[in-house]
Amino acid sequence: MPETIEQLREVRGTVFDVKRFAIHDGPGIRTTVFLKGCNMTCWWCHNPESKRAEPQLFLYATRCTSCGRCVEVCPVGAHRIEGGAHTIDRARCRLCGACVTACPAGALKIVGQSRTAGEVIDEVLEDKHYYETSGGGMTISGGEPLCQAGFTHALLSLARHYGLHTCLDTNAGVDMASANGMLELVDLFLVDIKQTDPARCPEQCGVSFERIRSGLDRLARGGGKIVLRCPVIPTVNAEDDGHWSAVAELAAGCDRVVGVEYLPYHRLWISKMEGLGLRVDEARRGLTEIRADRLARIHELLGRCGKSVAKG
Repeated sequence: MPETIEQLREVRGTVFDVKRFAIHDGPGIRTTVFLKGCNMTCWWCHNPESKRAEPQLFLYATRCTSCGRCVEVCPVGAHRIEGGAHTIDRARCRLCGACVTACPAGALKIVGQSRTAGEVIDEVLEDKHYYETSGGGMTISGGEPLCQAGFTHALLSLARHYGLHTCLDTNAGVDMASANGMLELVDLFLVDIKQTDPARCPEQCGVSFERIRSGLDRLARGGGKIVLRCPVIPTVNAEDDGHWSAVAELAAGCDRVVGVEYLPYHRLWISKMEGLGLRVDEARRGLTEIRADRLARIHELLGRCGKSVAKG
């Protein structure tokens, strides 16, 4: 385990985005660092580019002008443009980046870059003035940050060294042994609770609810405050009063939980899946956003926890 600041700065991880001036990932103005890799399998994930640990080639189809420059420069012939349709043989692609550099329309991007913790924290520190004046700081999200436990630990340690408020966005369903010595560096945990039904959670999320509950208990012993963040997903939990009542019970029964946020379903994941060349289930493609009256009912049920409840 790295011990000095210099050693911590050299720890490497795979980052797919650094979002400055974020206002929905914890208090104040923040910089959110998004890491690749996740232990869950949620089909509705609004960041499907975060699921796989390795870098991926992303195609913004609406930007593509069919100019053919990618076809010309690709050393393995992974790109094909026929009838205005751009397809990529991802089994051939080596992620060399030649097509990304050559594309004049910015239609191609490699999602996921190897970066040192020092490089990332230096970028985060560029906005330290805004954190100090707004009560903000750094948030680590994903994916699941604890899937890159060593890198996450390095970022949190450096943030503590530089006096930054820290948030960790986690699903709590990972092996918490990997988080030993790290959780005490977190000021606020943003914990995703997606499904509380023990019978349905493994199928829908890829992890048992018992493991998530155990992880939440471990986070509660870490010392930081906790906000439960709950996506409202059609066919999964949107119409299930029992689920939302169970979330309220979780919040009420944990002293470290200071609030609950519910996050209405949106369809952004669909275009991202297509950009990654992944199949979208046609039945799910047609799912619509949640009705206002249903969101009001969810707010009412969550309000029974006696703590702050907000729509995210």
